[in-house]
Amino acid sequence: MIQDLKSNTLFVRIMDIDFTDGGIEPVPISPISFEQTLPSNQTFVPVVFINQRIFTELDSLQIRGLAHKMIPFVSEKAKQSGKEDFKELQIDCDWTKSSRDKFFYLLEYLQKIPELNEVTITTTLRLHQVKNIQSSGIPPVKRATLMCYNMGNLRQFGDHNSILNQQDLTTYLSGTLKDYPLELDIALPLFDWYVAFRDHQYIGISKYIDKSDLDDKSLFTRNPKTELFILNQDLQKANLKKGDVIRNEFITKEQLIATAKFLNKELQGKEKRIIFYHLAPEVLSNYNYADLQEVIAAF
Repeated sequence: MIQDLKSNTLFVRIMDIDFTDGGIEPVPISPISFEQTLPSNQTFVPVVFINQRIFTELDSLQIRGLAHKMIPFVSEKAKQSGKEDFKELQIDCDWTKSSRDKFFYLLEYLQKIPELNEVTITTTLRLHQVKNIQSSGIPPVKRATLMCYNMGNLRQFGDHNSILNQQDLTTYLSGTLKDYPLELDIALPLFDWYVAFRDHQYIGISKYIDKSDLDDKSLFTRNPKTELFILNQDLQKANLKKGDVIRNEFITKEQLIATAKFLNKELQGKEKRIIFYHLAPEVLSNYNYADLQEVIAAF
């Protein structure tokens, strides 16, 4: 499908950076391991997610040290992928008012490192960072990716969709994008997930159930009023108990098209890249080539 869509760029998560339990030094978390090289005709953009909490502990000297540790790590991963270099490095961080200044310092410093003098540093934007621009600030880069997903309250019990909600999108972005001072790319969600609750309390996202489980009426009963699924018996493979409730969140083609039309209107025809998240067979199987072409055409 990547070839069918004529996608010429792959954004690839290299690692997370965070503290380990009890740790005081930021370290790579779950770094990627390439089992095969990436297509030679596609541009490779490494993405590094940094937990904003580390910026509450690091001073400027430690932030510079983090930058110098990060670059060779990313470069080595690029070589493992079959790429000799990269022209863009994206730093993903859900910064807050308290971590903003130090995160922005990292972005500025990365752009001064000689090894990156031909690399464009970009970052990500959450909806709240766009709407609350006075407190969030504007990251010191020329380009950012607006992440149009994970906008609702995942942990709140109910049948709402926390991945993508048109009302939230309108509340946060209406009238704000046309004047935003950075070039913006758009990331749209293709993934779905199964959110589990026990006694109306969030207990996690289950990776061990799927739609076939929910369709099994001996396992689950669908609540017609809320469209939540109630477990009829213990389900050991998923560590769930009888009475637990599952909310299956997914995004339809129609929701993606509505989102695309809204964003296109707000961006007033500005040039942008459209990024679908994320690349995995089980995710892409929910959409066909024509579906995604319709979404792209809506921009």
